[in-house]
Amino acid sequence: MNSFKVIISGGGTGGHIYPAIAIAKEILIERKNAEILFVGANGRMEMEKIPEHGFNIVGLNIVGIQRSLSLTSIIKNLKFPFLLLKSFNDAKKVLLDFKPNVVIGVGGYASGPTLRMAHQIGIPTLIQEQNSFAGLTNKWLSKKTKRICVAYNKMEQFFDPKKLVLTGNPVRKDIQDLTSKKEEAKSYFNIQKKQKVILVLGGSLGAKSINDGIKKSLHLLSSMNVHLIWQVGKRYYSEIESWLKKNYLDNIQAMAFVNRMDLAYSISDVVISRAGALSISELTLAGKPSILVPSPNVSEDHQTKNAMSLVNHSAAILVKDNQTEQLISKAISLLKDQELIASLSKNAKSLGKPNASKDIVKEIFKISLDER
Repeated sequence: MNSFKVIISGGGTGGHIYPAIAIAKEILIERKNAEILFVGANGRMEMEKIPEHGFNIVGLNIVGIQRSLSLTSIIKNLKFPFLLLKSFNDAKKVLLDFKPNVVIGVGGYASGPTLRMAHQIGIPTLIQEQNSFAGLTNKWLSKKTKRICVAYNKMEQFFDPKKLVLTGNPVRKDIQDLTSKKEEAKSYFNIQKKQKVILVLGGSLGAKSINDGIKKSLHLLSSMNVHLIWQVGKRYYSEIESWLKKNYLDNIQAMAFVNRMDLAYSISDVVISRAGALSISELTLAGKPSILVPSPNVSEDHQTKNAMSLVNHSAAILVKDNQTEQLISKAISLLKDQELIASLSKNAKSLGKPNASKDIVKEIFKISLDER
């Protein structure tokens, strides 16, 4: 049997990278002889994270449009057309060298040039749109792509309904069976007996507004038997860790990045999180009661739309980004209301789509067969 070759392009944040990895791993389960190559953007998170999972990646010198008016941003924007043109040529070379059967776009800077060149060459493409509001690149690419796998209903306002398949977002398999991992999690995070656990997730890059709100209200936990696992982000870690040591808050555990998310979910009683598409999908699959804080710094306020897909089903609580000082008090109130916790958990679980990766891979194989 000939090798089945796939290029997966995109990245920038964990919300693009981890669904891409989940798709790649599912392809290898279905087709063990498959060859998979990732195409990312040089200097972005995917160039580090993808190899950690055993996949090869090549980088394009592509950046996004800078929206601020600083001198540095203006210079970057002047370079943008030249970098874009070069990225088209580089992407075309990668495609001609690798000769994939299918190209998959997961969002992020690199997906635009890669899929556009795939269309030009005649290679079938699939888009995996994670959010409830489609980005400009995916809307542009959708005109010529064969299939669009989405996580939310009503996406026909952005895409041709004939191309849409509602699959949900693919997430890591290790968060699907969490009950058996609680003892390991207690040891991993050094959680004491009978401690309740609050997990704070600011996204893969951290969230300053959430960090600031948590810092201002940590005193509320000083006399409580509660352990806080606080993913603060790499750029904020040193400052917050130093601050915690000065204030002797032993039950607060700051982490730059949570590598064992399965263990973190398994032990958490309440999760405070940004409302990125990947986080929403993981929370529903894990059935976790959550307090969602949509980022205001995203296009078309799509994180609020993501969050409302849970809030409207009584599956999460919403706190605005300018109200983060309320997060700890809201989490404490939730910990004291076991009936509400059970209800939020049950409703969140009902919205999960555990077969997303399998369903997306089915569509990938379908469009490759359509071309024969």
